[in-house]
Amino acid sequence: MAIYTKTGDNGETSLANGERVAKDSPRIEAYGTLDELSSHIGLLISLLNARSSFAGLQGKNPNAFLEHVQNVLFEISSVLAGADIDINAHLQEGIQEMEHHIDTIQEELPPLRAFILPGGCQAGAQCHVCRTVCRRAERRIVNVPVPVNVKKYLNRLSDYLFVFARQINKKCGVEEKTWQNTCK
Repeated sequence: MAIYTKTGDNGETSLANGERVAKDSPRIEAYGTLDELSSHIGLLISLLNARSSFAGLQGKNPNAFLEHVQNVLFEISSVLAGADIDINAHLQEGIQEMEHHIDTIQEELPPLRAFILPGGCQAGAQCHVCRTVCRRAERRIVNVPVPVNVKKYLNRLSDYLFVFARQINKKCGVEEKTWQNTCK
């Protein structure tokens, strides 16, 4: 099978149902952003693999969970592309699992007292990049018809990525930088 089809050479692509749409249509923008998010998560996984000290984060192997998230993002992308699959129940389970991880991680973190500047060690900074791309995906999906749990899943995922970035930076021994009002 050739990787190139030449069917997108004029700025259109096909949805799962065969409908042709512009490559900048809201659906394509949404699942393109999910693809970007999955790629950034892949980079985060490789950064976590580079340090054995990250193995105990979040109470289990974080890479297995992040790879699961990548698979779910592909399922959401399939729905955005017009595939007829019911993912609401599956996403509800994922939402509950993320909430559990968020709660577990937050127990070991100091309470927030100010806005945190994205950054820290390389893996922590990459986790913040994942969070911001996830937030953009949320914005892209707002006006696209999707199952109700898609929006909830992405919202919870961005929350998870925020606390996970904090946990990574704590594990690296990097002090969080907080926003300082420079308009005084």
